[in-house]
Amino acid sequence: MSEQLQRIRQLQESLKENMLRYLESPQNFATAVEGFHLVRREDGGAPEQCFEKPLVGLVVQGTKHSIMAGQEYVYTENQTVVAGVDMPIASYVVNPTHDHPFLFAYLYLNKKMLSSLALEMKDALPESDEESVGVSVADADLDIMEMFLRIIELLEKPEQIPVRAPMMLRELHYLLLISPHGPLLRRLNTPGTQNHQVMQAISWIRENYKNPLKVESLARQVNMSASNLHRHFKLLTGLSPLQYQKQLRLYEAQRLMLMEHERASSAALSVGYESVTQFNREYKRVFGEPPLRDMNRRRTMSGLS
Repeated sequence: MSEQLQRIRQLQESLKENMLRYLESPQNFATAVEGFHLVRREDGGAPEQCFEKPLVGLVVQGTKHSIMAGQEYVYTENQTVVAGVDMPIASYVVNPTHDHPFLFAYLYLNKKMLSSLALEMKDALPESDEESVGVSVADADLDIMEMFLRIIELLEKPEQIPVRAPMMLRELHYLLLISPHGPLLRRLNTPGTQNHQVMQAISWIRENYKNPLKVESLARQVNMSASNLHRHFKLLTGLSPLQYQKQLRLYEAQRLMLMEHERASSAALSVGYESVTQFNREYKRVFGEPPLRDMNRRRTMSGLS
């Protein structure tokens, strides 16, 4: 066994041991380090659906399938995945068990930090790939695995987190920019690139999803033609701008019904729908069941009923 492979195995064992201290049962554990989560799953089950912010994740044990940006990705232990833009994700875990659970650590990325670090980097921006998508999967390098382990170990020293965590997170963001994920992250977070213009469009839709969307107006706002925006938006997210807005509305309505106990009709109007019938139809198309039935199922599964 090569020295590098041996070190990767050691890091994996240390990561697993440290994570299991916090994950005695299946859960998504939000740690005291802002945006940093630890996940344990023992049930493959139906695909989980969510609308996620940009993140980097490390698989410590097991394998996961995800539909992101309109494509299927499979990532397994000692691999990292980066979702570079806000997007809907549907995923399931392959054959986890109580004795061999799926273990995953992830961090929500700080776009301002990525932009700042990208501007500081002296080497030239990688040539743009016109077909680039908003997702990247790669074998984890030693530096990134070690940084994940250091952050998890820091959880044992809560009094040090306010000072040390920001430095560690900045270093992790830098390591990502010089990793195989770097070209994607730099193009997305460097002003003047086409991908960064699409990121601006995504941010605008996220902040204004309740309002009517005119793609031509949005394209002018980010200095792109409507056809160019549509094409690159779909490459990065797997959706057109209008489809993206629709999904945002549906996920927010789902959150309002599940967490704030709003009625379907009230949630529909809150997120910008004018027709409750249309909302019910589109909700079923995305989530597989009408709102009321979906809420009953989710509350039963999560113990919120």
